[in-house]
Amino acid sequence: MLADFEDDVDRTAESEATYARLISSLLVQEQLKPLDCDGVALVLEHAARLADDSGKLTLLTDRLKGLLAEADFWASKAKHEITARSDVQRALDENVTRMSRIRDRSQDAILHDISLIDTTGNKTGQVNGLSVLELSGFRFGRPTRITRRVRPGAGKVVDIEREVELGGPIHSKGVLILSGFLAGRYALDTPMSLFASLVFEQSYGGVEGDSASSAELYALMSALADIPLRQGLAVTGSVNQHDEVQAIGGVNEKIEGFFEVCTARGLSGSQGVLIPKSNVRASDVATGCH
Repeated sequence: MLADFEDDVDRTAESEATYARLISSLLVQEQLKPLDCDGVALVLEHAARLADDSGKLTLLTDRLKGLLAEADFWASKAKHEITARSDVQRALDENVTRMSRIRDRSQDAILHDISLIDTTGNKTGQVNGLSVLELSGFRFGRPTRITRRVRPGAGKVVDIEREVELGGPIHSKGVLILSGFLAGRYALDTPMSLFASLVFEQSYGGVEGDSASSAELYALMSALADIPLRQGLAVTGSVNQHDEVQAIGGVNEKIEGFFEVCTARGLSGSQGVLIPKSNVRASDVATGCH
């Protein structure tokens, strides 16, 4: 008999209590030390992160077992009789250290101006988009410069990524939706006398997904109006033909990726990331957790 099981559960006070019992069962099953309350709380936070939703908890226990086993190891090294939150945090940090070589190389390229990303000032037709890369289960965000050039033409929006076959079908769909929005908003009576080109600068691999379509739209509008955009802001979110910005995935990694670059260069107090409103739960806003 076939059955389709959920891989996450709604995060409520009741489910968190049940999840704590699940953690306890895993500790007994793997013959690991008990975990203190603060440590359980951090595991719960990590379970929500794995679910990619602050209102969910992952039910994929294999990765939790690995985390608990490594936390137990660091607790033993520190001669703790009970695994503490600091041991769980050490396990999380060590996992990032082991897996972050490509991320660190990417950030070094940005900080040494090999990959050109501006985090201060204003520029026309240029915006910081955000992408997520995943290697062996480790995900990290990377800022990407998106640029637009415009001139009079026959109403064509050219996606350079698609023209050279580096753009995937979902990315190409996002650009076509953007073209539909422009035609529906500005070319109801007469054809658009516009030629616009779009590119992800210094992107030498495939580009997939539509989460940069709102950033592409802002770069286009900036180029058309000759109005500069703040480079201290990065943008993520897909847009539909009615100019509504839609929810996307990987928000945590995208925010962290831009934050780490800005931190390395020096935070100015005016930098930030724009995310779709639909990615923020009302409960998160009420409790200040966004």
